[in-house]
Amino acid sequence: MIEKPWKRILIFGIVILTGCRPQPEEPHPRNVLFIAIDDLRPQLGCYNLPYMHTPNLDRLAAGGFVFDRHYVQVPTCGASRYSLLTGRRPATPDHLSNDVFARLTAGKPEGELPENFIHLLRNKGFRTAAVGKITHAPDGRVYGYEDDPSEVEELPHSWDLQPRVYGRWGTGWNAFFGYADGSNRQSRHKEVPPYEMSPGPDTIYPDGMITREALSLLDTLQNSGHPFFLAVGYYKPHLPWTVPQKYWDLYAGDSLPPIPVQDVPAGADQSSLHASGEFNQYRAVQEHPDLQHPASAAYANDLRRAYAACVSYIDAQIGLLMQALDDRHLTDQTMIVIWGDHGWHLGDQRVWGKHTLSEYALRSALILNLPGDTLRARHMAQPVETIDVFPTILEVLGQGKPDFAEGKSLLANLKGEPDDPSAAAFSFWQRGISMRTNRYRLTQYLDHGKIYTELFDYQQDPDESQNLAVGSAEIVRELMPRLQAHMPEYLRALFDQPGQAK
Repeated sequence: MIEKPWKRILIFGIVILTGCRPQPEEPHPRNVLFIAIDDLRPQLGCYNLPYMHTPNLDRLAAGGFVFDRHYVQVPTCGASRYSLLTGRRPATPDHLSNDVFARLTAGKPEGELPENFIHLLRNKGFRTAAVGKITHAPDGRVYGYEDDPSEVEELPHSWDLQPRVYGRWGTGWNAFFGYADGSNRQSRHKEVPPYEMSPGPDTIYPDGMITREALSLLDTLQNSGHPFFLAVGYYKPHLPWTVPQKYWDLYAGDSLPPIPVQDVPAGADQSSLHASGEFNQYRAVQEHPDLQHPASAAYANDLRRAYAACVSYIDAQIGLLMQALDDRHLTDQTMIVIWGDHGWHLGDQRVWGKHTLSEYALRSALILNLPGDTLRARHMAQPVETIDVFPTILEVLGQGKPDFAEGKSLLANLKGEPDDPSAAAFSFWQRGISMRTNRYRLTQYLDHGKIYTELFDYQQDPDESQNLAVGSAEIVRELMPRLQAHMPEYLRALFDQPGQAK
């Protein structure tokens, strides 16, 4: 049978109209649960560490994206969080300080530009709430360790709700450095141990109380009728490693592996490391390890056990938050982000603490879990930076990237875009800068008028045990221009006249 011309025209018109019709946009999550974990290096089961008891974070990771090479901009709490929330690398010495929020945002009037990403979301109609440590202070207020809490907010324009969780400790800083009996590091004049375990419920320590307050905030936010951004900032595994007994008991015997690099890296100067000063403030112990005097094997094992126990304690708190999302039918609407504000040397290279331009201090945990099943969960191998986190969150929410951010969205990578072989992460500390590529870390720093260079090859030396800079001049020359291109002006000025810098 011969097809009539009008029928062919009708079919062609339908095809044209269908092809021109706007395609439905991918669904966006409505809400964000952002969890900041203090001093969390990537020591979780999902980072291929089967000895760790972290079932809840591992479950989140199994359904999401685990960034195997995530690096912070600054290896200290306040400065790292400032880069996170502004999406910018450090540009001045103020940006390297724990007091950066007190200096640059606290007490400032609301301007034309938002003070950070949270403020931006609030302006877009999100209800925003924070509990625990999201900026530098454990309650988001500006005051000293031994002072009474103030009303001066570190981020005066970002939060609709920011309750205080002090418990029997009385202030945020007392709770942050608190022990089970209600005392704290300050009140005991630092005559305290670096770890403690006590029988009792999770609320015997502040992080359990933070979870309880977060659950209350979740109800308030759900009932608001608006999309929400809930930030929960856990204290552990920051020192002191105080933890309910049941989590300590998870790591009995010799369940922990040995310290991988027990000496200062060969070919590296000790000035690139430190004497574990923050750790050695905890004086009620017999040992005070430093670069010349490593911890005994037994003491090192107890310390590493205490850190692991604290990670498991926080994992349990996150499990309660995940269950709460399920109970409130919010899981399918909520993006979950897990972020460690920097890493931590656990005796690695004879250091106990952060504050170095080492892989141990700069690499931290980052996990994104998105609702729905449109993106395939997997591990992400290329280096990424903390400044990329919030641009990614905003694009996932369908909000676009603001002009003030230096970081880039990683959504294309989540959708399967191939890794960028030229990707690199840049970090800064004191008078130094470090660049991490897929294979290498190149670092330059200034100490007592002398410029030092370090090069580590993680393909050949995954534990960072040998500085190769002297014998690998060609690789250093190849990488150096890119490092120098990211050097801030204040640092460039010091490097131009190193003999005058003290």
